[in-house]
Amino acid sequence: MAGSRWNRWLVCVAALLLAPVLSAAAQDTPASSPAEIAANSAWANAGKALQAGPRRIELRNQATLQLPEGFGFIPTREATALMEAMGNGSDPNFIGLVVPTTQDSGGEWMVSVDYNPAGYIEDDDAKHWDADELLSNIKEGTEAGNKRRLQMGIPALEVTRWIEPPSYDGATQRLVWSAEARNKNAAPGEDNTVNYNTYVLGREGYVSLNLITTASLVESQKPVAKNLLGQVAFIDGKRYADFDSSTDKVAGYGLAALIGGVAAKKMGLFALLAAFLAKSFKLVIVGLIAAAAAIRSFFTGKKA
Repeated sequence: MAGSRWNRWLVCVAALLLAPVLSAAAQDTPASSPAEIAANSAWANAGKALQAGPRRIELRNQATLQLPEGFGFIPTREATALMEAMGNGSDPNFIGLVVPTTQDSGGEWMVSVDYNPAGYIEDDDAKHWDADELLSNIKEGTEAGNKRRLQMGIPALEVTRWIEPPSYDGATQRLVWSAEARNKNAAPGEDNTVNYNTYVLGREGYVSLNLITTASLVESQKPVAKNLLGQVAFIDGKRYADFDSSTDKVAGYGLAALIGGVAAKKMGLFALLAAFLAKSFKLVIVGLIAAAAAIRSFFTGKKA
């Protein structure tokens, strides 16, 4: 990764780690809009709540994530506010965000962590699915969501290709897939959105960790996503193997729906976050007040 790209991401991480000071500095720097005020507050609160690895993160009452060193976790409340500051809605299944805190952690990315209490998902269809058909389903689901995106002022999207076709490990109940999306009005050569999606199935639902990035970075960041996926473990009694057919709820869909249906609804959200990560601008920090002004310029598009 080019040094300038890392420096841009490091500014955002620095805003998290230096949040209390940045918040105070921001109060002394007039904000020109409610969005700027909300953005400053979201970054400051996320910084106060940031949990740095290594540590174990509880994922509801279902599973744990063993957060490695060099990674930080932003809990639900603060992560939701941060997502909203970046133009994204909230989701009751949303648990939080994982972000890198060092350059050795793979560069500029975010991982959205969710738990969906869908019930036990039968995985037999993994033996028979057709990757081309699944990609077509994602394209259709994304197109169906474009009307709402346009009403919200979000550019219409189209899904272009597989970055990684779906693969499922029946021994560990882990699913991985990734598709590329682009704004329909994107300029030629624009770095397209990529959602690198990973899942672990449990007895009562599934944990998803969705790495939000761009086409130019995803190959170098796949190990990050797979490393985090390997650190998720369901607790005793909640594992896939603990399923009891006489008492437990069975989901109304199979694995293919996590690829062609359910996940497609999030394409707009992830596209916005990828645009956030890939946004091109130069920041020069001269003291903490300048850093706070730079964060505001990131959200408003104005020069600091």
